[in-house]
Amino acid sequence: MAVNSELTAAEKKVLLAFQRKREREYAPAVLAELADTNEDAVVQTAFTLAKKGLCVVKERRRIYYRLTPEGMEYATDALPERKALRLLLQHESATSVEYLRRALGKRVNIAINWLLRKNWAYIDDGRVIPAVNAEPPYGTDEEILRSLAMAGGETVLEPESKPEPEREVMTQLISRRLLVSSTRIERRIGITDAGMKLLERGLSVEEEIAQLTPEIIRTWKARKFKRYDVNISGREIFAAKLHPYQRILDRMRRIFTEMGFVEIKGEHVQSAFWNFDALFVPQDHPAREMQDTFYLGLKRPIDASEELIARVKAMHEHGGPLDSSGWGGEWSRERGEELLLRTHTTAVTVKYLASHPEPPVKVFCIGRVYRRETIDPTHIPEFDQLEGIIMDRGVTFANLLGCLATFYRKMGFPSIRFRPGYFPYTEPSVEVEVHTDKGWIELGGAGIFRQEVTHPIGVKYPVLAWGLGIGRLAMLSLGLSDIRDLYQPDIDWLRRAWLFPRSEK
Repeated sequence: MAVNSELTAAEKKVLLAFQRKREREYAPAVLAELADTNEDAVVQTAFTLAKKGLCVVKERRRIYYRLTPEGMEYATDALPERKALRLLLQHESATSVEYLRRALGKRVNIAINWLLRKNWAYIDDGRVIPAVNAEPPYGTDEEILRSLAMAGGETVLEPESKPEPEREVMTQLISRRLLVSSTRIERRIGITDAGMKLLERGLSVEEEIAQLTPEIIRTWKARKFKRYDVNISGREIFAAKLHPYQRILDRMRRIFTEMGFVEIKGEHVQSAFWNFDALFVPQDHPAREMQDTFYLGLKRPIDASEELIARVKAMHEHGGPLDSSGWGGEWSRERGEELLLRTHTTAVTVKYLASHPEPPVKVFCIGRVYRRETIDPTHIPEFDQLEGIIMDRGVTFANLLGCLATFYRKMGFPSIRFRPGYFPYTEPSVEVEVHTDKGWIELGGAGIFRQEVTHPIGVKYPVLAWGLGIGRLAMLSLGLSDIRDLYQPDIDWLRRAWLFPRSEK
C-alpha cells in the first residue's frame, strides 16, 4: 500500500477532498470543486490513485438522444405525413400534389413518401388518395418525439432495454435527421478502504516543483519535486480527419482515376425513360412498381430527341431492326415521362453514352440512389452506388472481368469470383463476389450492354458495364455488421475508426 511520502500533492488533494463531505463517491465535477482543481486533473489523478489501490474509477457508457430543430418542430406540431393526411381527409381537392405542395411547401415530398410507407395513402393516376377513413393514433415514432420534447429535447435511453421494433424506429428517426445520438462516458470516483485508512492516519500537502525555472535555480534551496509515472499514458488527442466512409469513396475515385476513367455526375431526379426504358427494362417489370421505386407524382417531357424516343419505343414493342422480339405490347410514352428518384446510377451513364456515342468512352459515377427498402442491418432506402462503363472497339467480356478484379484487389480483397447472373439490360451478365472470413459475399453486378440498349442511343461498339454496391463493401472494409452504423453520429466510433483494415496502409 502507498505511504504518505509516495503520494504527489495532487493525489493528496484529491484524497483530502473526500474528507470535506465524508462521502465515499463523487462525480468528477463535484470532486474537482472540493479539491479546488479542474475536472480533467481530477480524473487523471484518480486513475493514478486507482493503480495504487486508493481510489476506484467507475465508468458507464450512456447513449444520449437529442431532437434536432426539425425534430423539435415536428414534436410540438405534427409530422409532415400527418399534416398531409389531415388535409386529405378534410379537403377533396387535397389529393392533388400541387395542392399539397402549396400547403406543405418544400416538405411535400417527405410527406408523400411517408404517407406511402405508412400505408396511410396511395397514388392513383397522379393523385394522392387516403387509404384510411380516419386519422390513425400516434405511432411509436411520434410518441418518441413527444416524450423527448417533454424532457427538454434530450434524454438518456438504453436501446438494449427497448424491444427491437422500437429500436428500429429510433434508427429511422435518426435517418430522417429528426434525432441525433451521442455516446458519453459517465464516471464516478470513489475512495477505497485503503484510501480511508490513509486519510485517518493524516495527510499533509507540501508544495512541489513541477517545472524548473531560472528563478528557482538562482534562489536554490531544498525543495520537493513532483513525481511522474512515465508508464501512464497521456491524454488521448484525436486529430481531425475525414469520415471513414468518405475516405472509402475517395479511395474508389482514386483507383478508377488511376485506371484511366473520368468521373461523371447526374441528376438525382430522373425520368422513367432514362431510368428504365432506355435500359430495355419492360414497362411491366416488378422493379418499376410503387413498392420498389420512389415516384414523385410528377411528369415532364422526356429530355431526348424524338428520333431516340421512337427507336426506344420500337425496340420495346418489336425489337426494332434487330433480330429481337422486344417485349411486345404497346410502349407508353406517358409512363416514360414519370419522374422518380433514380434507382441506380446507370441512368446517368446511359444518358452520357447517348450524348457520346463515339469510342473510346471510359467513365464512372459514384452517387446516391433510392429504393423502397425496409430498413434492416443490410438494407436502407438511400445508399451509394458505383457505376462504370467502357465503350471501345474490340473490348471483350474478359476485359470487364479483369477491370473488376483489379479494382477489388486494390480495395483489399484478393479472392474474387464471378457467378452467372441476369439483368434486363446486359448479356452476358455476372455477379461479383469477394471472399471474407464470413465466406463469399456478393457486392455487385456487371455485364455487356445488350444491343437493345446500345442500338437506340446510336452506339455501335461493345459497352462493358457494372454497378457495385458501396455500402456493403464499406461495411467489410471497416469491420461493421450493420449498414446503419455508417451513418450514425457516434463520435467515439468516428474517432477510433481506421480506414481499410483489409487493404494496404
